[in-house]
Amino acid sequence: MSRFRLQPAPAQEAALAEHCAHARYVWNLAVEQHAHWKPGRKSAPGFAEQCRQLTEARAASPWLAAGSVVVQQQALKDFAQAMANFFGGTHRRPTWRKRGQAEGFRVVAVKTGDVRRLSRNVGEVRIPKVGWVRFRWSRSVPGGVKSYRVTRDRAGRWHVAFAAVPQPIPAPGTGQVVGVDRGVAVSAALSTGELLTVHGLRDTEQTRLRRLLRKLARAKRGSNRRVKVKTAIARLKAREADRRKDWVEKTSTDLARRFDVIAVEDLKIRSMTRTARGTIEDPGRNVRQKAGLNRGILAAGWGQLVQRLEHKAPGRVQKINPRHTSQTCNACKHVASESRESQALFLRVACGHQDNADVNAAKNTRDTAAGHAVAARGGLPLGGPVNREPQPDLPSAA
Repeated sequence: MSRFRLQPAPAQEAALAEHCAHARYVWNLAVEQHAHWKPGRKSAPGFAEQCRQLTEARAASPWLAAGSVVVQQQALKDFAQAMANFFGGTHRRPTWRKRGQAEGFRVVAVKTGDVRRLSRNVGEVRIPKVGWVRFRWSRSVPGGVKSYRVTRDRAGRWHVAFAAVPQPIPAPGTGQVVGVDRGVAVSAALSTGELLTVHGLRDTEQTRLRRLLRKLARAKRGSNRRVKVKTAIARLKAREADRRKDWVEKTSTDLARRFDVIAVEDLKIRSMTRTARGTIEDPGRNVRQKAGLNRGILAAGWGQLVQRLEHKAPGRVQKINPRHTSQTCNACKHVASESRESQALFLRVACGHQDNADVNAAKNTRDTAAGHAVAARGGLPLGGPVNREPQPDLPSAA
């Protein structure tokens, strides 16, 4: 996706919000239909049947008929794809959409003249039932665009994203391998010794965010004051997310251009960021500490970095088993948990090798990807279990 900032007029903004309401309404109807399905009943209607039902609903509802049929049909198409992803095991089951969250709609069958440039920094896109809407021409719009998606975030900003598959970044051809260790204090430590950190909110912005959160707790639900406070909080959160995304894009591009192979730890981020609250009968322990760790992991952009690396350098990203990478000395390959004295210092208890703990882990990840034997790949080096390749069955001696 190539995303640009939309600049709609007030009347156009109201029309875009109406499109979002139509798409959300149609999506929720599809969710409701599939929620009634149970084993033994007739299968829930598919995309074609839902399109026929949409035609009947538009004839019965003037509010729905006033909207764009393209927007409403694509909402059903998105739902069908979401269900296919769910049954494929790659995504969770699609749920209800709420007003103000994940607002947006998709438009297909875009023609060549539907996107045009007005000046150096201003362009226009034709949106059904809305007309020409201006957007900031921050970079070149990819050619041959057939569809685009209009979205509105919680901060009230509108964006248009043109669907296009970019060309991957070519490998430099130097044969260099880099290991990347992701952390909270240091977002990404490279085996070259570089320490990269996401720039989040500044101290003054964090102070203002805490003040706004206290104000939100005192605001009455449904009041205009609460809406204003939530919007102010969303703007700060959006600023933090923009900085994180900018860091991910620049870091992934730099790594794809400099190295032929990029080795990262195969971390199960969803499981690592799962809440520790527990239940009433079995409450969790250290819930507040675990919640802070979860926020730190998500703020570091672990998943986004690997995802963008796989997009920009397909086939050149290797995911390594993270077992013992932070406890193994890169100099002598000995495993000892007491070698990692702190978050930043790794001091080998036997050979005296000293290095940054995150850089040491990144070097172990790099060596595993390069084919060297380390603990994370084949178990403990001193008598522990070793992973072996399956051996062919030999004919028995008769």
